[in-house]
Amino acid sequence: MDSTKVCIGLNCGKEAKLQCPTCLKLGISSFFCDQDCFKRNWASHKSVHSNPLNDSSYDPFPSFKYTGKLKASYPLSKTRNVPDHIKRPDYAQDGIPISEKQMASTKIQALNAKEIEGMRTVCRLAREVLDIGARALRPGITTDEIDEIIHNACIERNSYPSPLNYYNFPKSVCTSLNEVICHGIPDKTVIKEGDLVNLDVTLYHNGFHGDLNETYIIGDINKKDKGTKLVYTAKECLDLAIKMVKPGTLYRDLGTVIESHAKKNGFTVVRSYCGHGINSLFHCAPNVPHYANNKTAGIMQPGHVFTIEPMINEGSSYDTTWPDNWTAVTRDGKRSAQFEHTLLVTNSGCEILTARLPDSPGI
Repeated sequence: MDSTKVCIGLNCGKEAKLQCPTCLKLGISSFFCDQDCFKRNWASHKSVHSNPLNDSSYDPFPSFKYTGKLKASYPLSKTRNVPDHIKRPDYAQDGIPISEKQMASTKIQALNAKEIEGMRTVCRLAREVLDIGARALRPGITTDEIDEIIHNACIERNSYPSPLNYYNFPKSVCTSLNEVICHGIPDKTVIKEGDLVNLDVTLYHNGFHGDLNETYIIGDINKKDKGTKLVYTAKECLDLAIKMVKPGTLYRDLGTVIESHAKKNGFTVVRSYCGHGINSLFHCAPNVPHYANNKTAGIMQPGHVFTIEPMINEGSSYDTTWPDNWTAVTRDGKRSAQFEHTLLVTNSGCEILTARLPDSPGI
């Protein structure tokens, strides 16, 4: 696996090779891009040294102004092993998805029968893995422990966890809690009663990716809590959009029904992230925005495979990103919920490749 480190300096994110000498003595992993960046961040960084035990948690971005109650909880666990016999995507070693860059195009690929069977297989496996992760959710478990469970479930199915090292993402699943919209990095954060937890799982199996996510309410469901309504509305937005999927539908029209339903229930739609094509590539054409009046190109045709994954916010639709350059959060600190399926356009409608099973947990 790639060993490139990222600078933890506030709003930096450059490649880092310089390690804090005090952290090194204490067994804490912290890297900076250069001496100047280290000096600029020293006033806030030194607070990390008050946690001398290697297994203690600390906030790696103490000077960052978080938008909500959630904070990063480091150190991250070591990169999990993928056995040599498992087929890897091209970015597994250096983090760069070369095939995606080479295929950068607005042309939407229609898969043949063999490719569709490959997608059916990987999407079924991805559903199994998501359900395993969801069943493990409970108050007191950490998001890193969920990552380990999901990673192992991928390996047991001879599959590579697609997020791992994709553009240097350090973990095998995205765990997004409460105000986190998407791309949360599993760490030492402890899940609590009442949390909204999104698990975003993607597998790579025999040359194809399968992608899905769901948001789960931890503990008893309180129907009077606005967060419960948020989660149900996010799922309804996805379900309504799926009903539109058939040959001849414009991809841009999906956003209209999604945003209309979200607004009707008092919520907003995130605009910074969208659904996407998926096949042998993790992300490709088409782009699938979830808001009205978007200008995305493309008409659905049989053989198209793509995701719809609306992110619905309790408050403002605006987002910001933590200094880890991955964790997207609501700018006002209010909660967000998301659901996602991978879909195949058929001759008469669509097939939900990542469909829930009769015993799938959640709503």
